[in-house]
Amino acid sequence: MDWLFVFVVAMLVLDLKVFNKANTAPTMKHSLITSGVWIVLALLFAFIIFHLGGKDATVDYLTTYTLEMSLSLDNLFVFILVFGFFNIAAKYQHRVLFWGVFTAIIMRVLFILGGSALLSHFQWLMYVLGAFLLYAGIKMFFNNQEQQESLDDNKLMRFLNKVLPIKITEQDGAPFFVKSNGKTFVTQFMVALIFIEISDIIFAFDSIPASLAVTTDTFVVITSNIFALMGLRSFYAALSLILPMFKYIKYGLAAILSFIGLKMIVNEISKAMGSSFEISNAASLVVIVLCLAVAIGASLISNRREKQA
Repeated sequence: MDWLFVFVVAMLVLDLKVFNKANTAPTMKHSLITSGVWIVLALLFAFIIFHLGGKDATVDYLTTYTLEMSLSLDNLFVFILVFGFFNIAAKYQHRVLFWGVFTAIIMRVLFILGGSALLSHFQWLMYVLGAFLLYAGIKMFFNNQEQQESLDDNKLMRFLNKVLPIKITEQDGAPFFVKSNGKTFVTQFMVALIFIEISDIIFAFDSIPASLAVTTDTFVVITSNIFALMGLRSFYAALSLILPMFKYIKYGLAAILSFIGLKMIVNEISKAMGSSFEISNAASLVVIVLCLAVAIGASLISNRREKQA
């Protein structure tokens, strides 16, 4: 696993020391350029995958990368809510997101390795995983986003207020801890980081099983997840302004989850019956892209009609 350590460190150093060296609020231009660089790096890495594993591994990588990018979009709404609630200045948001990425990568690697090991030993879990993804997709489709809980009423927020000495600070550098009168306090930056980590773990319960439904090759799933995480974090500043325009994106994500779950079940039943029928990963990639395109297109058409009305 030495390759994994080197790969993760290289990605984090590139993000912190090259793309985001100063504590300044990222502009739309900077956000689009850095996220574009991450996307290009992810696509260039596909050539390495092709060299190491061939065409099928490359399709698996591109499918899991696209899948992770799309399913993580919903998580960005949580970031917007958290940063707004704790009044985190734009110039400090990347510091919180950076450490969020660092711990998220560790957690996701553990999820992926554990999930892959389970699926390789217990094939029947594919049915369970497929049913779970199908359920998650249907639930997302019918979930009313307007009924989301505010952070004031959040159980985690109430718990943290009870167990942690929290102190709001205006210090430069966005410290996670401060000392006052000989006592150590947790700042709003650390509380925001905790919320972001918890939300990432929750969303990983959807995205990781979906990726493992495509392939159990841990190298492919881990690298595609890391590139997707780094790209989305860099794209956050731009997406925080763009995402609210796409009001039907939730339905596209729900369709993707449902399709992946259905694919798992159908392929496992086909295999058990000795049939050669299989929904390929290349077909899955096409369906994922189409679902996103339709959701974005429908949102833009709806927005235009509302402006004309």
